[in-house]
Amino acid sequence: MRHQRVRVKVPASTANLGPGFDSLGMALEIYAWIEMGFAEKTQIELFGDNLEGVALDKSNLIYEVAQMVFAEAGEHHPELYIGMYSEIPLTRGLGSSASAIVGALSAANALIGGKLSADRLFQLASQLEKHPDNVGASLFGGIVVAFWDGARAEHIRLEPHLDMEVLVAIPSFQLSTEKARHVLPQSVALPEAVYNLSHSSLLVASFATGNLAMIRHAMQDRLHQPHRAALIPGMTEILDRAVEHGALGAALSGAGPTMLALLDARGGRRDELEAFLRNTFVKHQIEVDTRLLRPCLTGVQVLPAEQGDCSLLELAKGELAV
Repeated sequence: MRHQRVRVKVPASTANLGPGFDSLGMALEIYAWIEMGFAEKTQIELFGDNLEGVALDKSNLIYEVAQMVFAEAGEHHPELYIGMYSEIPLTRGLGSSASAIVGALSAANALIGGKLSADRLFQLASQLEKHPDNVGASLFGGIVVAFWDGARAEHIRLEPHLDMEVLVAIPSFQLSTEKARHVLPQSVALPEAVYNLSHSSLLVASFATGNLAMIRHAMQDRLHQPHRAALIPGMTEILDRAVEHGALGAALSGAGPTMLALLDARGGRRDELEAFLRNTFVKHQIEVDTRLLRPCLTGVQVLPAEQGDCSLLELAKGELAV
């Protein structure tokens, strides 16, 4: 069914989860909302505090991705209304670009009656993002194990343990993915590769079987986090000591600078862990925002935006107030 205007709700995501570089992702319950519709003249509106610097013309990422969908489907819709409200901070390692890509693909596809399959949207998203972990998580929800070989992406979705929570510590400074990737070596020694392969495999098995106790052993990395630690004061201490303060395991979220700690909701040490994360950054004179999140199980959601509905901003604020 075609629509004149649609709204999508897209979860944030965390990628890598330690050893699963560019291959493991998990959707999180903080969101971006995008509204898209056909228009006589392109208009782009941004709401909220997390979209500073986002383009308001046809160079806007959401607009460009939507045009890719229309071209793929053999349609021509050069003028669009786009509105966006986001809780997801930019360039903090929580998949802000992936959520925009997934939201744009899903909204544009819904406008033209769903001509493209979910798999095709996943292929397009992976090609745009150059890795499938963030986009796969935002598209499908839950935990996504995936690869992209430059031609095709494949994934398997896992259901997160019901008692697993995610505590994130979001520093006040930004860190671009490009800068975080620039510090990585172009080759690694065989023992380091084997180390990450074994730990990543064990982490996937831990998630798949619900063996939360094994995460502390599995969530270790030698591929990317040691090289990025110099960019994020306090990161090494968090990785080394978070388990002492109640974490199942800790990792850099995506390319950072956000740090995340997985925890068991039944453990009763949430406040201790949060204080540890916060105090570690404070010791380095870094302001930090901590949030307790749940894995998001649903992935992107698409809803018609009929006339007479509340505005996008009212919709987002209403959901946040629940």
